[in-house]
Amino acid sequence: MTTDLDPRRLLIFREVARLGSLSAAATALGWTQPAVGQHMQRLERDVGIPLMLRSVRGITLTEAGTALLAHADALASRLTAAETELRAFASMELGTLSLAAFPSAAAVLVPPALAKLESRAPALEVRLTEAEPPEARALVTSGEADLAIVFEHGVVQEGELVLLPLLADPLRAVLPSGHRLAGRVRPIALGDLAGERWVAGCPRCEENLLTTTRAAGFVPDVRHRTDDYVVAQRLVAEGLAVTLLPGLALLAAPGKGVAVLQVRTSPERRVGVLVRAELMQSAAVVAAIDALRVVADRTAKRLVSLS
Repeated sequence: MTTDLDPRRLLIFREVARLGSLSAAATALGWTQPAVGQHMQRLERDVGIPLMLRSVRGITLTEAGTALLAHADALASRLTAAETELRAFASMELGTLSLAAFPSAAAVLVPPALAKLESRAPALEVRLTEAEPPEARALVTSGEADLAIVFEHGVVQEGELVLLPLLADPLRAVLPSGHRLAGRVRPIALGDLAGERWVAGCPRCEENLLTTTRAAGFVPDVRHRTDDYVVAQRLVAEGLAVTLLPGLALLAAPGKGVAVLQVRTSPERRVGVLVRAELMQSAAVVAAIDALRVVADRTAKRLVSLS
């Protein structure tokens, strides 16, 4: 006797026992009676004992058959429960969505997008983690986050992930309000700030600052380094330095005592959503991306005129 029971045969057996005959079960399953009979014979060979007694009036379960039917009913019940639960996930009546985002995106893009998502799927449990792009990418790769909002200054490296673009985030020159260029209406040349003291941001942001200023013909005198956009703008407002800040940061934390100017070369960073390809079939992930795209389109219009 083997205990390697075929679940499909158990479900066929359940239909035969429930309907009382091979022919009735065959009709319900859309099969032929011989096909159903062959499965029942194979099942009895597998268990090594008779499960049903056959007659012209149908079948009668043996004691062992009656015991097995209880297990077949339990199997059918668990499968029904699984189908119900999976439908709930598909309809977002159940489930958790984890999202990672860098700070300014977490402040500007995420809250309105999550509000839209909640109105569509109020039972969906959403969790946000603030993380810079390298950490956010690692969270998605490891499966700790379902998707992440990231930015890139240069060539985008997707690797094993899918990157869906959201918007271009322009970099703006931020100067003290009393600076000689503060009243300029037209975009300034980055070289006009060659002799200034500078505030730099995160390591990746500082690397981009150095690349951008070198292309403009100078190396910036970086006096201060901070990841905090509020701190950066306070340093600028006090006349201690100038800086380049992304538009999302300026929308998230507009500063006082500073002037925001467009730069002639139009430097920018590209913002997108990272997700594993297999999760693109997830209803919650698709809904979240749709909500983020709506908010990103609206935000992009604000960024264009930011100055």
